[in-house]
Amino acid sequence: MESPTSTASRPDFYDFLDRMRRPAAADLFRSIKSFLVSFSFHAPNAEEDGCKVQAFFTEMESAIRDHPLWANATNQEIDHALEGLEKYVMTKLFDRTFGTSTEDAVTDMEISEKIGLLQQFVKPHHLDIPKILHNEASWLLAVKELQKVNSFKAPREKLLCIMSCCQVINNLLLNISMSNDRTLSGADEFLPILIYITIKANPPQLHSNLKFVQLFRRETKLISEVEYYLTNLISAKMFIIDVNASSLSMEGSEFQKHMESARLATQVSVASPSSSQGPPTSARANQEEIDMVLDSLSWIQKLKA
Repeated sequence: MESPTSTASRPDFYDFLDRMRRPAAADLFRSIKSFLVSFSFHAPNAEEDGCKVQAFFTEMESAIRDHPLWANATNQEIDHALEGLEKYVMTKLFDRTFGTSTEDAVTDMEISEKIGLLQQFVKPHHLDIPKILHNEASWLLAVKELQKVNSFKAPREKLLCIMSCCQVINNLLLNISMSNDRTLSGADEFLPILIYITIKANPPQLHSNLKFVQLFRRETKLISEVEYYLTNLISAKMFIIDVNASSLSMEGSEFQKHMESARLATQVSVASPSSSQGPPTSARANQEEIDMVLDSLSWIQKLKA
């Protein structure tokens, strides 16, 4: 299973930067720089920005395929270059494109607060998860993978965190199916576990992260298994937003009682001192390294200009 911090996920990026440092890449770098600068000319608009970025990726794919630096390159090598391009562009544009609207910030806060309440009383049986599917070790691993999603700037790396989480759940279901000669029922068993994992994880800025991946991950990559997992996490988010007594197989009065108790407990905990939790150290260090490399590349190209 590929991790966003693993070396396997990074060679395409550093190979792309290495080629961009070469004098022969000056024309490509100018195109990229011009595109990045153009974003400062207008106010942020997530959907419009997404369309612009996707169009630029398509345009640059043609330019890279025709470029001497990628002469006789295989489709995989071209794809690696495009992965490097996406990471470079979206890391540079991150502050301009991620969670920029007030609405997104409000939605993120509301979801996080809602999950904070649900965490205090929702159990697997409330989501009709059969006991045979309970596996605390696997669930904890899935939780930790999902919690990493806010630690990265590139859409692909955020998506890898989502994929890792979902693959842990999928592997759990497959193992249980094989060891118990049990037929799986697809999303009917996968989605409830993912909802429970999402509640346990309460990943920061869940709405903004999902929106960012949808808008800025190359469209040709949001297919098949990737699309299935992403769609399921979006469904989990919507379930949490709309959650009520009936969706948790619970009496209305019981649900309200639990929610009120959770709100009171939250108010008490907020009044007491607590330590804030930052992103995983390895993820943060990896992102700082990438930011330094990007700044270095910009400086080198300025000297060549």
